[in-house]
This record gives sequence, C-alpha cells and structure tokens, in this order.
Amino acid sequence: MKLLLVEDNRKLVEALSHVLKTNGYAVDSALDGETGFEMAVSGVYDIIVLDLMLPLMDGMAFLKEFRSLGFHSPVLILTAKDSPKDRVEGLDAGADDYLVKPFFTEELLARLRALTRRKGKDLVGDIISVDGLTLKPLLGEVIKGDETIHLTVKESLLLELLMRNHGQVVPKERIMEKVWGYNVDTDIASVDLYIYYLRKKLNIPNIKTVRGVGYYFHG
Repeated sequence: MKLLLVEDNRKLVEALSHVLKTNGYAVDSALDGETGFEMAVSGVYDIIVLDLMLPLMDGMAFLKEFRSLGFHSPVLILTAKDSPKDRVEGLDAGADDYLVKPFFTEELLARLRALTRRKGKDLVGDIISVDGLTLKPLLGEVIKGDETIHLTVKESLLLELLMRNHGQVVPKERIMEKVWGYNVDTDIASVDLYIYYLRKKLNIPNIKTVRGVGYYFHG
C-alpha cells in the first residue's frame, strides 16, 4: 500500500515511517502542507495520514481542497487538536478517521487496516486473484498453487499494480510514480530490474512487455 505521511515533526516522521514500512506500507512523507498537497494530487497514494497544524498550508485547508478536486483516497487526521469541535470539523471536511496525539502505534495501524477494509477494492490492502495467482499485498505474499512466495515491498507494489490493471498496459512512468514515489532519486531502469525479479520469483508467463512503453499482466 502506498501511503503519504504529511507531518512537520521530523522525529515523528522518521519513527512512523519505520513502523509503517515494517508493516508493509510504502511511505512517502512531506514536512509542510503545500508539498504534501502537491504530492497528494498526483493520485498515486492509496491512503493519507495528515497532521492539521502544518506550515505553509494547514491540514484543514489541505483536506477541503483535496476533496473539492474530487480525490477520494482515505485520509486519517493525526493531530494534537482534541476538542469535539475539531473532530467534527475534520470529519465534516472529508476525513475518514481522526486520531489524537499522543497515540499508540498499534491503534494507528488498526485504524489504517479498518480504512483499507472499508474502501474494499479501491485500496490495495485486500487480496487480489488473477489467473490462479493470489496476492496478499500487505503481507507481501503470493499464493501460486500450493506454493507461498514472499516478495519485497516494491515487488509487491509492482505486482499489485499490474494485477489490478490486468489486460491493460501500465506505462513505466506510472509504475515509477506508484512504486517509488517522489522522495527517492531512482532511475527508470529500476522498473525493468524489478520486472526481472518478479518474473524470476514467480516463474509465470503472465507479465508481458510492450517495448518502449511499459508492462501488463495477461490473465
């Protein structure tokens, strides 16, 4: 699952990023509202964790503008603002959930899982089955017959993207945005390399190449 964390506390960003990544999320982060908003409207994120008290653009303005543009990605507000009025305002502005700091990381993870279940097929946390192959994205596991194959986070994100769009060509640029995001400096050749990894691990003929464009899952 591709997650965007918009939070101005660097230490909290580092700690949460580590926890989220170890629980199967691919995490990008932004330290101010404007940067976070620019990243969010790219449309590559499956879920957003948003602080309210942010520099340059506060979280409430972020959320209202994000929803006004027609984006439906689940947003969990994570904030120190704990009054009933703040909660109501946040939920009315379009937040899907509201969690007050300080918080237990176990509760945050549980709430993210609940949002995943609530949104069903619109998110990447559920199980995907195509042509006899079953992917469990958050676990990074593929079931192929009686065999369980373990994938890295990026391998899982890549396979998920292809399986969700099976029969449709996914351009390399789109793969880069979805799998690697904007916080890393990665060459587009990494896409070809990870396709190679997937083909080798899965040993299936379903991942097809459209030369000079991208890849698709035939199933």
